[in-house]
Amino acid sequence: MKISVIGTGKTGSKVVEMLGENLAYAFDESSPPTIEKLKESDAVIIFVPGDAVAEILPVVLESGIPAAWGSTGFSWPEDLENKVQKMETKWVLATNFSLGMNIIRNAIEAISAGSEILKDPIFKIHEVHHVNKKDAPSGTALSWKEWLDKDAEVTSEREGDVNGIHELKISTQTEEITLKHEALDRGLFAEGAIWAAEQLIKNQNLMNGIYTFGQLFDFITKNND
Repeated sequence: MKISVIGTGKTGSKVVEMLGENLAYAFDESSPPTIEKLKESDAVIIFVPGDAVAEILPVVLESGIPAAWGSTGFSWPEDLENKVQKMETKWVLATNFSLGMNIIRNAIEAISAGSEILKDPIFKIHEVHHVNKKDAPSGTALSWKEWLDKDAEVTSEREGDVNGIHELKISTQTEEITLKHEALDRGLFAEGAIWAAEQLIKNQNLMNGIYTFGQLFDFITKNND
């Protein structure tokens, strides 16, 4: 199994390191991906800033290989699903490749349902990332708000070399509930991205098309029962 990586920044470099002998190519600004080289790979993992996605999107699509995207701060084309299916391949688009984040997703959905019995709850989501992260709020924070499906204030903070802290706080006049996730090492995102790419390659039950990381996680775990 050979996997290429596009983007060798903070997280992409971790992916390259963890792939070891399974790495096909590592592409960056000085060595951009080509369709020919991507086709030599079984899949590709992409960690580039949102403003770089538009340039490499057609190359990845034309290669026809499975792709695990960890890019945020980009509005995906509305017809992307049709294009991916037309190329008869599989993509996963993730705002966060932490496998533990899927536990958080289930917890937030349960909190959302349970909060219906609370009196006038106030929902706040706060995220903290390193100073070089360009998009704010983070894609993960926006996913938290989507999972919560409530009117929630979302705030952001950029400091030092923080890997990622997300916190949901629900307050009423008589109590406060806090849910927090902290990424202690970027290796967790690399592990999740490699896991996702491997599933796209080897799981024959996955239909062609686009999956969120949560959809992929649920599909694999339910079908492994």
